Amino acid sequence: PSLLFLLFAMAPSLFRAAVLAAAFAAPSNVEAFAFHHPSATRSYPSSAASSSALSMALDEQMEGRLDGIRRSYQALTERLADPDVIADSNLLRKVMSDRAASEEVVNTYDEYCGLKEELEGAKELFQEAGDDPEMKEMAREEMKAIEPALDELEDKIKILLLPKDPNDDRNIMLEIRAGTGGSEANIFAGDLLDVYRKYISTMGWRASIIDESRGDDGGYKGVVMEVKGDSVYSRMKWEAGVHRVQRVPATESQGRVHTSTATVAIMPECDDVDIDLDMTEVEISTMRSGGAGGQNVNKVETAVDLLHKPTGIRIKCTQERSQLKNKELALKMLMSKLYDMENEKREMEERERRGSQVGTGGRSEKIRTYNWKDSRCSDHRLGQNFPLSQFLNADIGPMIDAMIAKDQEEKLRELSEETLNAA
Repeated sequence: PSLLFLLFAMAPSLFRAAVLAAAFAAPSNVEAFAFHHPSATRSYPSSAASSSALSMALDEQMEGRLDGIRRSYQALTERLADPDVIADSNLLRKVMSDRAASEEVVNTYDEYCGLKEELEGAKELFQEAGDDPEMKEMAREEMKAIEPALDELEDKIKILLLPKDPNDDRNIMLEIRAGTGGSEANIFAGDLLDVYRKYISTMGWRASIIDESRGDDGGYKGVVMEVKGDSVYSRMKWEAGVHRVQRVPATESQGRVHTSTATVAIMPECDDVDIDLDMTEVEISTMRSGGAGGQNVNKVETAVDLLHKPTGIRIKCTQERSQLKNKELALKMLMSKLYDMENEKREMEERERRGSQVGTGGRSEKIRTYNWKDSRCSDHRLGQNFPLSQFLNADIGPMIDAMIAKDQEEKLRELSEETLNAA
């Protein structure tokens, strides 16, 4: 993409239009321009695992909606060759992003329409075969091959049309707080941090700790990490809630099993547009950071202590070596926390309206128990057990995929009910 944008800056507008038109003529070139590919956060159930909600065929209303999406997609493709759009980098980025968002829907629908025509052709061939058994068998085999593929595409289209969480594309602030259990809870919070760091690395995301409070016997009383990458929130949001561990602590001399907890909060990053922060309600003080970092952090007041008076949220930031950077980080954390509070309130109201069984995603919801004695990780939202070693090795992708699939099935069930009620 950087090379193409360099060409835009150097070449005449007509030449740039030709470059864009050629680049978008073939589907294989589209990915170079797409800022986000929706399929990265989608999970498609297999035909065998499909619920009754997935069996709802594409009706005329849905096909009409898909035709409209395809027309919009084609119009956006044409706009990419418009010199006025090419000359405005912000508008160009917006058009490209909108086009990329509907690209997979259009491509899947085109494939669906093509298979549908093939199925109709096979049916006609069967009818016209008359008394020719070989011709009839050939048509029958073709129909048997097409129908399952058509069903899978129908399921995929319905999932692609489900409403998307507006925060899914955002980066996050990941906060882990030790709960009940004293020193063992601190150690467990550290274990969770290690797992998430490994998972973040396998996903190709970037993470940096921006606030931490270490436990006396190891681990963390609390730690906040900023995670950046492609659609981070769409996957990590399923880790929010209370995590419970049952094991014999290293400090336990009599071999008794203790139960400890840690709370994970996943906060989508936001900016001034999302949160209207009144700075008169924020109290900021500075102090010396202390610890590693040279004489600067020990002699100069680089640390920032921030208090949001209406909510009582307090944030201390000591990670950076300059007061300005620590202040920026503290305000960034505050806005994420305030946005998360508003977001959680909206989601709770929506889930109450829907009667959702997937889970609230709130900080007080117990989502998993890790049992060391039985080497078992139990996800209470799924009602399913996983090997403890799978979690400790940061292989949490299948657990997250299962949560995404469950959420999608519930939304599809609601869509099916709404369709039946409207009929």
